[in-house]
Amino acid sequence: MSGYVLLNPADDVGTLVRPAVAGEALIEGGKALKADIAPGHKIATKPIASGQAIRKFGQIIGYAASDIAPGEHVHTHNCAVGEHDQNYQIGVDLDTARAAIPAGLDRTFEGYRRSNGQIGTRNYIALCSTVNCSATVVRQAAHELTVSGVLEAFPNVDGVCVFAHGTGCGMAMAGEGAAHLERVLWGHATHPNVGATIFVGLGCEVMQVEVMKTLYGEDTADRFHGLTIQETGGTRATIDRLKAMVTALLPEVNAVTRSTCPASALAVALQCGGSDGYSGITANPALGVAADQLVGLGGTAILAETPEIYGAEQLLLRRAASKEVAEKLIERIQWWERYTAQHGASMDNNPSPGNKAGGLTTILEKSLGAASKGGSTPLADVIGYAERYSTKGFVFMDSPGYDPVSVTGQIASGAQIVVFTTGRGSAFGSKPAPTIKLATNDMLFHAMPDDMDINCGDVLSAGVALADKGAEILDEILAVASGKVSRSEALGLGDSEFVPWQIGAVM
Repeated sequence: MSGYVLLNPADDVGTLVRPAVAGEALIEGGKALKADIAPGHKIATKPIASGQAIRKFGQIIGYAASDIAPGEHVHTHNCAVGEHDQNYQIGVDLDTARAAIPAGLDRTFEGYRRSNGQIGTRNYIALCSTVNCSATVVRQAAHELTVSGVLEAFPNVDGVCVFAHGTGCGMAMAGEGAAHLERVLWGHATHPNVGATIFVGLGCEVMQVEVMKTLYGEDTADRFHGLTIQETGGTRATIDRLKAMVTALLPEVNAVTRSTCPASALAVALQCGGSDGYSGITANPALGVAADQLVGLGGTAILAETPEIYGAEQLLLRRAASKEVAEKLIERIQWWERYTAQHGASMDNNPSPGNKAGGLTTILEKSLGAASKGGSTPLADVIGYAERYSTKGFVFMDSPGYDPVSVTGQIASGAQIVVFTTGRGSAFGSKPAPTIKLATNDMLFHAMPDDMDINCGDVLSAGVALADKGAEILDEILAVASGKVSRSEALGLGDSEFVPWQIGAVM
């Protein structure tokens, strides 16, 4: 009988593809529904005994908390998270993953070539605060420049973007917290999408620009500038000085024009937020196809959100390029288990209320769908939060599952484009790397037309092949990389989504 889709022959549940009403029996000979159920939710397709593993995608997503009859709604009331398979089989699918890399692809985009060999998809001037004390200064200077109209005479400059945050002092001068912030700030200041950067500090803070120069080097000297409020003469004087510096930089930054560049220069951040029961069926696997195609072009696809691949990490480990790469991912998983326990939480403190309303029941189910954004090619490397990637191909970056924090790290790692899937709806955007948003279902695409770039709901509603949808996504990536304005850019999103991962003691 119609109304649901079975994703794997081994599955115990089907996913509803339309609203189901109370009294309807979707499984022949099964129980009638006791209440209406929204699309994206699950029903049992066979008897499931209490304590038995429940499978979706051919993988365990939880365990039955009671006996479940065919046709019954399967969700938080009768499905609980439990232990997942951590008997890792490292690299057993590596040959298959290598064979999954598309061959013979040759694509280009129109990008900005930098003097140090970087290639950008945008051309911003960045105002970057080293500490919360200078956040208002950089924001006010950017606002006054924008409303003045001075930027209008420089069409090759995408604008002045601000990277302000709430930390930079009252923190240990060494350790994970300082390292995260240093890498984020330096990664944004020297990003391929940034034509020039002005760092602004108070002057006495922990996070010193000179320290970052020593740690990371200065291979972008022609694009890098700095000043402090204390040395410049106070808040108003610093705002005016910043405006004068940006005005002087505009002709130089504007002189850089787009030229034809190989797609191998692209790094794309793979993200999801506001996920639903369709995410792992439509948009996420379609993005995985596009990620495979990008890898085939010699580019890089960066997956992140370690808590949201928890329970699916074994699928990544099976295609790890080496034992060393696998061990880096396992170490991160174990770190997160310790970290959450230390703070009285657990790794199954997820999905969110919105995810559950959309049909996702456990972190295991959510992770299996989220991991599909990473496609099928080898796991080439695992990098730390905001660490600059150095290996091309499919790469995993450690980060929290909170979208702004995670994307901030991916951009610092070098991603020039972000592709973001959503089922419940998202108003996310990012700078200096533009965000492309994919709707997992038709209803969302039509409900939020100004926010969504591509509808992936037609994978189910119209039978569009994942291969074709993946090709459409890749085309959009190349178009946006060449200057097409994404929906989030048109809405002006991205100024509030710069959120470095704060970790460690605040002193």
